[in-house]
Amino acid sequence: MARFSRTEVCGTIFATGMLPIFYHKDPETIKNVVRACCKGGVRVFEFTNRGDFAHEVFADLVKWAAVECPDLILGVGTVVDAGTASLYLQCGANFVVGPLLNPDVFKVCNRRQVAYIPGCGSISEVGYAQELGAEIVKIFPAGNVGGPSFVKNMKAPMPWTRIMVTGGVEPVQDNLARWFEAGVDCVGIGSSLFPKETVAAKNWDEISRICESALGLIRTLLEK
Repeated sequence: MARFSRTEVCGTIFATGMLPIFYHKDPETIKNVVRACCKGGVRVFEFTNRGDFAHEVFADLVKWAAVECPDLILGVGTVVDAGTASLYLQCGANFVVGPLLNPDVFKVCNRRQVAYIPGCGSISEVGYAQELGAEIVKIFPAGNVGGPSFVKNMKAPMPWTRIMVTGGVEPVQDNLARWFEAGVDCVGIGSSLFPKETVAAKNWDEISRICESALGLIRTLLEK
C-alpha cells in the first residue's frame, strides 16, 4: 500500500486546497466514489470513521486504491482517541483528522511521523495544537464557531497558522471565496460534494464534475 510522508500529505493538502470527506458501509460504493473523485482531480481523501467495522472497509479501500489510484493520499477522519488512530494507521492511513483535539492522538501520530489534524474551536486550542506539533489545524464546526470572520481575526495575531475549515463549507464560488479570502489553506467538504441522491443513482460522473468544479474554483482563489 502507498505510504506518503507527513511533508507530502501536508503539501498536497495545501496545493489542492480541498479535502473530500465521505463514508459508506458498502465497499463497492466507496470505491466508485473514490474513483470519481480521482477522475475529478482529487489527490487527498478523508474516509470518515463511522459505522460498525468501518476500519475493515477502510483497509479494503487502501489495498484497492494502491492499485487503482496510486497517487491518491488516503486518511481517516472522526478519530477521537489514540486507540482508533493506531488501528487506522495499521490499516494504512496516511493522516488522521479529528473533530476535537486529543493529545494522546498526537503521541501516536508523531511517533510514526504521520500528520494529525485536530479539530479546534478556539484560539487557545489552536495554539495548543501547534505546541503539540500540528502543521494544520481544523476549525470545526467552522460555520458555528464564527465563520470566515473567526479565521480572519485569528490569523491577525497568528499569521503562521495553517487552517482547514470543515462545517459550513459548500463547493460554490461565493462560499469558497469567503473562506479563502479570510485566510484558510484548505476546506473539508462532505455531503455537498456527495449528494445522497447522486450516490444512490450511482451517477459517478456527476461526482467527478462537482469535484472538478470545486477544485477549479479553489485553484483560482489560491492564485489570487
